Amino acid sequence: MSPSSPHATSAPRPAEPARLIPVPPAIGAPELDDADFRRIAEITYRVAGIDLKRGKEGLVRARLARRLRALGLAGFPEYLAHVQGERSGAELREMVDALTTNKTSFFRESQHFDFLRETVLPATAGREARVWSAGCSSGEEPYTIAMVLRDTLAERDADRARILATDISARVLDRARAATYTADMVGEMDPALVRRHFTAAAGGYRVADRLRRMVSFARLNLMGEWPMRGPFDVIMCRNVMIYFDKPTQARLVARFHELLAPGGHLFVGHSESLTGLDHRFGYVQPAVYVK
Repeated sequence: MSPSSPHATSAPRPAEPARLIPVPPAIGAPELDDADFRRIAEITYRVAGIDLKRGKEGLVRARLARRLRALGLAGFPEYLAHVQGERSGAELREMVDALTTNKTSFFRESQHFDFLRETVLPATAGREARVWSAGCSSGEEPYTIAMVLRDTLAERDADRARILATDISARVLDRARAATYTADMVGEMDPALVRRHFTAAAGGYRVADRLRRMVSFARLNLMGEWPMRGPFDVIMCRNVMIYFDKPTQARLVARFHELLAPGGHLFVGHSESLTGLDHRFGYVQPAVYVK
C-alpha cells in the first residue's frame, strides 16, 4: 500500500520542542544600558527633580528613541554626549520634555472644583481672585478653573480673576494655548457646560475667548527660579509631586507656602499627601491644605 493511498497509516511524529524566537529591538530604539540610564536619571533629577527609579528603563528608552532618530544618532552614549555638550541647553529641554508624563482631563478629581466653588471663591468676592495651576499640562485644569470662576463669581469679579498656568513642557503648553480639544476630550462634561464655554472648531471644540483671556500660560521649571509674585488664593499642583522624592517635595511645598495668601489653599492630587513632610499647612480634607 503506497503512502499516497487514502488508507495509509503512519506513526505520529514526536512533537518538536517550541522554539523561542528572539524579538529584535524596535527600529530606532537602541539598547539602553545601566550606565546610560543612571546618567539620564541623574540629569533629569538635577534639572527637573523627576525621580526616575529602576524599572523605568523601558519608558526612557522608548521616549528618547524619538530624539535619537530626530538627531540621527546611533545610540545613547552619543545622545548623552550631545545633550551635555550643547551650550544652548535646547536638547536638554527636549529630553526633559520627552520624559515628562502629561495626563489630565477636564474636571479631573471633581471634588476639588466643588470645594473651590463652595468654599474658596465666596471669600474672594469683591476682589481679584488669583489661582496658579502648577503643572497645567495641555490646559484642561486651568480652563476648568476658569469655567468654575465664570459660573460662580459675579461677572465683574470673574472678569478680573487671573489664572497663571505653568508647565515644564513647551510641547503641552503649545496645545494648551491652542485651546482646541476633540469631542472625546470634552465628552464627559455636562453638555450645558460645553455649550456655555466652548465653540465649535475644526476637529472638535475651542475654549471660548472669555475663558482664554483669564489664563496666562508660561513655561516654568518648578526646580528653578520663580519670576511671579504672590500672593495666590489657590495653588493647584496635582499629580506632579508623585514624580519627586520626599526632600524635593518638602522644598516645593515650602515654596508654595511662601506664595500663598494667609488662608490660601494648596491642592495636591488624590494619590498625593503631605504626610511625612515637614510643612506648615493645615489639613482641610483629602488633598486640600490651608495656609
